[in-house]
Amino acid sequence: MSAFTALLDEARRCNACAGSLPLGPRPVFQLARSARILVAGQAPGRKVHASGVPFSDASGDRLRAWLGMDRETFYDARRVAIVPMGFCYPGTGSAGDLPPRPECAPLWRERLLGQLAGLRLTLAIGQYALAYHLPSRGSSVTAAVRGWRDHWPRVVPLPHPSPRNNLWLRRNPWFEAELLPVLKARVAQVLAGEC
Repeated sequence: MSAFTALLDEARRCNACAGSLPLGPRPVFQLARSARILVAGQAPGRKVHASGVPFSDASGDRLRAWLGMDRETFYDARRVAIVPMGFCYPGTGSAGDLPPRPECAPLWRERLLGQLAGLRLTLAIGQYALAYHLPSRGSSVTAAVRGWRDHWPRVVPLPHPSPRNNLWLRRNPWFEAELLPVLKARVAQVLAGEC
């Protein structure tokens, strides 16, 4: 067994915060060393916990549409790594799912992302991924996404694609008009190996 395979197995068996997880541990991520795109999300929701497949819900449908990417490409770990800030479903709070468990990123993020030597594009989705990948971004998701050109073309800040963000999308029409067309072009360029 290679060191990389052993690391993935170790991460998939993680139970560091088992006592704090309402449905128990079930780490959900996909990763291969050859991935050129990193999808850095928040944490799996209840549906993703049940399926064990990242973004296998309405958020994933919207995200793939934003990226101009079909399911086959999105779930090809050799091309797309999906590594959320928290690997397990954290439970539900009063305003949606709880934040990713704070134990997860310090345990796994650096070790796993360090394997991605060919990474060309990071999609930082939602406030927790933004705080990690763009720590100097400012205080709000809106400000970070509005300033997407500051980190282009390596890191793209995105709001969470959840249906709960429909109001945000209506209030920020520039997102779909300005960012999404160039994001789709960038994703296609990276997948084609043109950069």
